[in-house]
This record gives sequence, structure tokens and C-alpha cells, in this order.
Amino acid sequence: MSRVTNTDDIARIEAALDRAEVALADFTSGEIEARMKSGDDPLTAADLAVDKALRETLPLPGEGWLSEETVDNANRLTCGRTWIVDPIDGTREFVMGIPEWCVSIALVVDGVPVAGGVLNPGAGHRIVGSVDDGVTLNGEAVTTTARSSVAGALVLASRSEIKRGEWDPFFRTPIAVRTMGSVAYKIACVAAGLADATWTLVPKNEWDVAGGAALVRAAGGSVSGPMFEPVTFNNSDPLMPGFIATNGPLRAPMETLIDEVRSTLRSRDDGRG
Repeated sequence: MSRVTNTDDIARIEAALDRAEVALADFTSGEIEARMKSGDDPLTAADLAVDKALRETLPLPGEGWLSEETVDNANRLTCGRTWIVDPIDGTREFVMGIPEWCVSIALVVDGVPVAGGVLNPGAGHRIVGSVDDGVTLNGEAVTTTARSSVAGALVLASRSEIKRGEWDPFFRTPIAVRTMGSVAYKIACVAAGLADATWTLVPKNEWDVAGGAALVRAAGGSVSGPMFEPVTFNNSDPLMPGFIATNGPLRAPMETLIDEVRSTLRSRDDGRG
């Protein structure tokens, strides 16, 4: 089978993360001002500095670009290879000084995430990989966990989703839930074997998900939509309905668990009607 990625792709991801670290050195998490964008999302000077560093390092002529902090250009839709990035995923945590934010990079080929890199300076984690070369955590080879039972499986959940009560039904199941910021970092933790699964059943943008999705695929795990449907990236509308990321053995058991929770909620709602 021919390779999808090449040495240069990984080298550019590493170089881009290096440049992001340099850009971030001018800012201190927890001691930076933010302004609010549309949708009540925070934006800092660090987001823009990292976006510039990534944009100057990653795409070659003929490659597409999609970033949360760059005005979208439909030309990317004609590109077979597109870079999808979030300069700082988890900006709220970055502003608050919580070490649960990251720089996220994905290379998408014909809609499929094939290589990625996630850097969390606060946690000291650099997770990089491709479907051809596997995944490393701080330079050491890693894979997803081998857990096959939902009992005790560590699932990472959005702090804001938990506050809204969206995870309440899952607290009555056998899984262990841990709150964490940054969608991309949560998915990357699954790729690195630091957690068994993570999901969100509400919409997220491609730049939130793509980097982690590439890493999970490269590490032997599974990424699907919230109804377990296949997902593609570099779409005209980057808003996704949600995602489910697990190690390989847990995909089917987690599908069963989520379906059971949904069925229970539907029955309860029908009873109220």
C-alpha cells in the first residue's frame, strides 16, 4: 500500500509546533487579556500570533488552509490536501490559566485526516503522528489503550457540557468521567493512551476535531459522528454535528452505551408527554 503522508509532512508539523512555542513565549496563560468574538468566544493576541506562525509554516502552494482565526477561502475546497488548524483550542482555559488548552494541526487528504500534531505546553505534551508512521508522545511511540469494557473506561468530557447537564445521564453508567477543556486535547489524549474515549453530541467545528481525529486514527482508534456515522473534513460548512472518539476495542461497546442512554432519555420524554 502506498504511503499517504511523507517525512516532510511530519517535519512541517513539528516545525510548526516549534514556531507556535516561540510565538507563545511572548504570552502567559492566565495573564492575558481577551476580547469576545461573535458567538461569545474569546480571542487573544496569542491566538493570532500562533495562527500566523502556523500559516507561514504549513501550507505549500496548491494546499488548502482552514483555521479558526483566518478568514475562510473557498479555494480550499478544490485542494486534495488541506491543513486544518486551531491556533489555540481551549482559549477560555488559556485565559484562565488552566493547562487544558493546545495548538492543534491536521493534514486532511481528500477529506480524511491523515496526520496531526497537538501541543499542550501547560501539560508538557506534544503528540504527533500520521496514519503511516503511528503516534508519538514527547518523542516516544504510543497507541490507544486496549480496554474493551465500558466498566471503568475513562471518558473525557467538556466542562461546559457537564455544567449544562448534558452528561448527567452518563453519570449513571459504568464509565468514569473526567472533565477537561479543549476538544482537540481530549481527543489527542485518547490517541496517546491517556484516556479511553471522549465525545460531544453537540456541534463542533472541524478545527476543533481534525487534529485529534488524525491522531486517533493514526494510533489505531476510531472517530465517528454522533450517530456513529463516518466523518469527513474540509467541507464547505466546517460545523460538525459532534463526534465520538474511542480506542478500537471500545467502539462497539460505547455505541451500545450511548444508544442505551439515548433510548432511556426518549422513553422518559415520551412518558412526560
